Amino acid sequence: MTFLTAHFGPVPADESASIVFPAGLPGFETCGRFTILHHPEQPALIFLQSLERAELCFLAVPVQMLRRNYDLAVSDEDLALLGLPAGHRPDPRSEVLALAILSLSEGEPPTANLVAPVVVHLAARRAAQAIRSDGAYTCAEPFLEEEAVCS
Repeated sequence: MTFLTAHFGPVPADESASIVFPAGLPGFETCGRFTILHHPEQPALIFLQSLERAELCFLAVPVQMLRRNYDLAVSDEDLALLGLPAGHRPDPRSEVLALAILSLSEGEPPTANLVAPVVVHLAARRAAQAIRSDGAYTCAEPFLEEEAVCS
C-alpha cells in the first residue's frame, strides 16, 4: 500500500508493519495507526507518521540516544494497551522502542519530551504514550545531555 504524506510525498506503508495506538495519542485520540519512517541521512531520527492524517507526523529519537541511563516507567494501564502483563518492566533495548518526541522552535535549541515517551511493543506492533508521574524528567528536556542543567 502507498500512503500520501504531507511532508514526504508517497511512501510505502505495509499494513502489517503499521503501529496501532489503541487509545490514540493525547490530543490525537482519533488517530490510531502510524508507521515509522527513518531519516535517510540521520538514522537516529525517526518520523512517526499517521496513516490516517497525511499532515500528522512527529519527529522522535530513541530515549536511549538522548539519555543512556533513561529509566523507562510504564503504568499498568499503558502495559495493558501494549499487550504486556501488569507489573512488567519492558526492556527498551530489545522488547520495546521508547521514543522521545522532539520539539523544534525557530531560534531555540531542540527539546525532547522525556516525561511522556511513545513506547512501541515491537512484537505486538502496539503503542502508547507512557506518561510518567514521578517528576524525573520534563516535557522539554535539552536535546543534548551536555545542555541539561543539573540540580
